[in-house]
Amino acid sequence: MATKIPVTVITGFLGSGKTSLIRHLLQNNQGRRIAVVVNEFGELGIDGELLKSCQICPEDGEGDTNTNIFELTNGCLCCTVQEEFYPMMQELIKRRDSIDCILIETSGLALPKPLVKAFRWQEIRNAATVDAVITVVDCAAVAAGTFASDLEAIAAQRQADDNLEHETPLQELFEDQLACADLVVLNKIDLVDAETKARVEELIKQELPRVVKIVESNAYSGHSQLDASILLGFQAAVEDNLDSRPSHHDTEEDHNHDEEITSTNLILDRTFDPEKLQQQLEKLAQQQEIYRIKGFVAVPNKSMRLVMQGVGTRFDKFYDRPWKPEEARQTRLVFIGRDLKSSEIESQLVAL
Repeated sequence: MATKIPVTVITGFLGSGKTSLIRHLLQNNQGRRIAVVVNEFGELGIDGELLKSCQICPEDGEGDTNTNIFELTNGCLCCTVQEEFYPMMQELIKRRDSIDCILIETSGLALPKPLVKAFRWQEIRNAATVDAVITVVDCAAVAAGTFASDLEAIAAQRQADDNLEHETPLQELFEDQLACADLVVLNKIDLVDAETKARVEELIKQELPRVVKIVESNAYSGHSQLDASILLGFQAAVEDNLDSRPSHHDTEEDHNHDEEITSTNLILDRTFDPEKLQQQLEKLAQQQEIYRIKGFVAVPNKSMRLVMQGVGTRFDKFYDRPWKPEEARQTRLVFIGRDLKSSEIESQLVAL
């Protein structure tokens, strides 16, 4: 164990706060040399860009400040372990003398267990171990039922008719992410009242197959800013005790995500007023089943790049860094949802 690179897998539903948590870890690394693997659902590497802009990544000999950020876009690690993840881990293992730990941010649509199973492969097992699986939960989104139906009604229907298809793919995903966790980060608790938070905590505990600690984090005051001592150093060797982490897909060789869940990207060579853009995006989220909106916005007369992120109709935005002299000041947005109508999204934003 002492000679292996510890790997922390950070999973959670779309918009739960995974990238913010990792960004804070990078900025408060306490001397650790951290490599990050970012896996996104969609071709634009928005989360990778956000991590690169933290401005603390080590430089290589040619002045590249992002050599420890590795991106896998337009795919899902739990579906492409052999094709995408294995070659990347081989490259990281070659650099093991310069890496203290690895953080893997999975896509919001990924199952953690198939990824952890890859650490049983001999070539990886000898050099790396899964220190822990951390599941980030958006408390406000769960309370609002963003990705699940009425749980009590589902339970009642299931009891009444065993043949009824009672679970949605997104609910199964939520349950699988919790079942694999060594730690649950209940994020954005400041967006709900105490009674609602207690209800979400009870829901989470019901899905956990064993005793797992739940820690809390706020959306705005101290967003996902948990100390590294809480998140790292579990030494759980997760790959060796997967039997205690049940999954809906344990009996399947492969799994498929809901085929209607897609992503669409929009790149516009123009600026937007942030408030007007947000209003239009909120309307789109009401018109279509959009789970997640994230991206960068060019704002008139602003030298800084605006980050805009939305879950349902709730949006956050902040300026992360100045535009670089050589980069185009484009507005780049990624939309993730069910049965998206890309042409309608583009036409409404172009009209705006």
